[in-house]
Amino acid sequence: MRIIGIDPGTGILGFGVVDIVRNSTRLVTAGVVTTPPHTPIDIRLEEIYDSLMEIIEETNPEVMSIEKLFFSKNVTTAISVAQARGVAMLAGRKHRLPIAEYTPNEIKQTITGYGNAGKKQVQEMVRINLGLQEVPKPDDCADALAAAITHHLMARQTL
Repeated sequence: MRIIGIDPGTGILGFGVVDIVRNSTRLVTAGVVTTPPHTPIDIRLEEIYDSLMEIIEETNPEVMSIEKLFFSKNVTTAISVAQARGVAMLAGRKHRLPIAEYTPNEIKQTITGYGNAGKKQVQEMVRINLGLQEVPKPDDCADALAAAITHHLMARQTL
């Protein structure tokens, strides 16, 4: 199974694609889609959409795993992240991908065994799960990979 994980954001959107082969997780590709600050939101969203459409076409995942939006104190930030999340989900649906959604706490719990784990703990577990020498950078990329790994682990539990 090939999974694309998404860590939504307007300025930086993380993505990570992993293959599951005999219960082991292998990195295919990962990175970020960045949009310039102070650019109108419609242009930023179009850039995110176009980039994700290209990434999905190049990597051909079977499912999308995306982080659910958590309530933010900054309403403006929450709204723009929600918009980026919607655009990412639309790109997935345009490619007929099933979409799995996980809260940040579900991802932390699944990856580390502790729902209040810190970023460094999650990043280290992503590194270990993928057998990497170093933690994936930037943080958004590691978070997207955590979402992809979470889907694999959660789907395995329901089989």
